[in-house]
Amino acid sequence: MKISTHHHLHAHPERPSILIVDDDPDICQYIDISLQGSGYTTQQAQSGEEALEKIRIRAPDLILLDIIMPGMGGIEAARLIKSAPETQSLPIAMITVADDREAKLRCLEIGVEDFLNKPLDYAELFVRVRNLLRLKNYNDVLSQYSQTLETQVQTKTREVKQYCIETVITLTRAAEYRDVDTGGHVSRVSQYSRELACSLGMDQAFCEDIFYASPMHDIGKIAIPDSILLKPQALSSLEWEVMKTHTTLGREILIQCESPYLLMGADIAQSHHERWDGGGYPAGLAGEQIPLAARIMALCDVYDALRSRRPYKPPYSHKEAVNIIQHGDAYLKPGYFDPRIYQAFLNTSDHFDAIFEDTRPNQLQLTSV
Repeated sequence: MKISTHHHLHAHPERPSILIVDDDPDICQYIDISLQGSGYTTQQAQSGEEALEKIRIRAPDLILLDIIMPGMGGIEAARLIKSAPETQSLPIAMITVADDREAKLRCLEIGVEDFLNKPLDYAELFVRVRNLLRLKNYNDVLSQYSQTLETQVQTKTREVKQYCIETVITLTRAAEYRDVDTGGHVSRVSQYSRELACSLGMDQAFCEDIFYASPMHDIGKIAIPDSILLKPQALSSLEWEVMKTHTTLGREILIQCESPYLLMGADIAQSHHERWDGGGYPAGLAGEQIPLAARIMALCDVYDALRSRRPYKPPYSHKEAVNIIQHGDAYLKPGYFDPRIYQAFLNTSDHFDAIFEDTRPNQLQLTSV
């Protein structure tokens, strides 16, 4: 089924528009009233087919889509929306039950951005809607930027690449500087990841791409509210769910461009908190389901976190950090990491120590290999 829209997909000048899709009219009405009271405009659909027709007539800014419905279900509707060039950038939050892991994984593979668990909670609904609309605004800007690049790429390839690098460095610095406890982190992980990739025998192109891509791992945090990102106390369960969205938000920020290192950055941003044993997030991927660059980044990120001061822990020495990665502690298990990457880290860990000691906080210097 082909979807074509009669209206431009960029954010409407009036209040943001949200399409609510659920075969249960009570749920539709509950969400409708909640969102209208928060300043949004809404429309409703009771089936996947009706939703596609409404999108064809006028594309919303955000879609809240139930997974299970008579006729065309939510997953099929989401697949059609995400496979059509005219609508693939529309953010979708699937309405599902909390323990439906298989359905959530299918949705993530399609490109769905977020989930709302039943029974719905208004506070969570409001936060997720706000963040997804913020994400759409980022995507609109990136889309316009990408179109501009396409008109210049044949004659100004080198200039465009350098401009992209500088833009990403600026965004990465912005995300880093919001968190005063992570100064110099992005510079170090850039060097760690290249060191580890080279020790794994990856080719020069991969090593260069991961050098530029790895600093973007937490770029999604630019969309996380300061009240959560900078909170010195332990996060509540709802706040933690919001914090975890920085992975999918980061992917959506980076996936709009076709540069190899930005696409690798999108993989890293989404999957660097996945674990080899399947216990990570956002999708619970395991083993080689996790992109290689993200598996490399996962270990680099943990090493630097162990070496750095945090509100909840002192900085560890290199020897202490390596010991924790080898043997685990109350929070970290050796099974979190790809065994091959883990062994490569042990073989080259002295280089990690040298990088940490030589890199000053709040300094980001990226130079090509």
